[in-house]
Amino acid sequence: MDNRLIVITGPTAVGKTKLAALFAYKNKGEILSADSRQVYKGMDIGTGKDLADYVVDGMQIPFHLIDIQEAGDKYFINQYFKDYVAAIRDIQNRGKLPILCGGSGLYIETALEGNHWSAIPVNKKLREQLEELTERELLRKVETIPQAILQQIDIGTTKKIKRGIEIAEFLHTNPEPLRELPDVQPIIFALQLDRALVKKRIYERLIYRLENGMIDEVEQLLKNGISADILKYYGLEYKWITSYLLGEVDKAHMTDRLNIGIRQFAKRQMTWFRRMEKKGYQLNWLDASKPTEELAGNIQKLI
Repeated sequence: MDNRLIVITGPTAVGKTKLAALFAYKNKGEILSADSRQVYKGMDIGTGKDLADYVVDGMQIPFHLIDIQEAGDKYFINQYFKDYVAAIRDIQNRGKLPILCGGSGLYIETALEGNHWSAIPVNKKLREQLEELTERELLRKVETIPQAILQQIDIGTTKKIKRGIEIAEFLHTNPEPLRELPDVQPIIFALQLDRALVKKRIYERLIYRLENGMIDEVEQLLKNGISADILKYYGLEYKWITSYLLGEVDKAHMTDRLNIGIRQFAKRQMTWFRRMEKKGYQLNWLDASKPTEELAGNIQKLI
């Protein structure tokens, strides 16, 4: 059995999905999402699903780990790993090429090495306690997490901060749980782009999404009965657009905070990828300014 796993990653707004879909089209592949929010139904624009990119030359490219959870629910990385293992084994058993695509370094690493912490169960009592804390109080708790643990967790959103605290609490009194890994040989490709171009793409993409349904999407989620607190819990786009719809900020402020937040997120993504290299992962860097067809050809040559 071919146990290769093609990984396509990189910061936000560099064209990962389009490249993954084109490569899947040329190689009988199927895509696995490595994203913490694309699992939710009805949260399409804000999570950057770019579903149109999964259609190549009129052919629908199969994808997994997208639209598998109801909006309003909470989905944790331990469940992601279980779902990922089931999906990749299904793809392999059908003789297709799995392609892991996404910008979350934490989710990429969890898929590749199991991240034994993904097996750490949800502590409902602790979660209830954390729900009562302000963001500042949560950050104070983060400061008490041992550096050895802190360096291996993502605290980019409120949701991830809470999970990080939960992990630290568990490891304080328990050994790391073991987790069986799927049989894969990963080949990692990371898209990179000049920082100024990334900033430009982020802003242009943000404006396009705001003008083409992202605000309406959040408004519909609120109408569907999902609370403002839950939407803000999902971070960035949902946090600031919800605040705008509630009249807490004006549109200009919302747009500015989103632009800054997404740029900061892209910077954290690149920091995570560099850390992966220091850990021993081999990332094959690709110039995202090149045409998608050329990039797909480069991947083909390298594998």
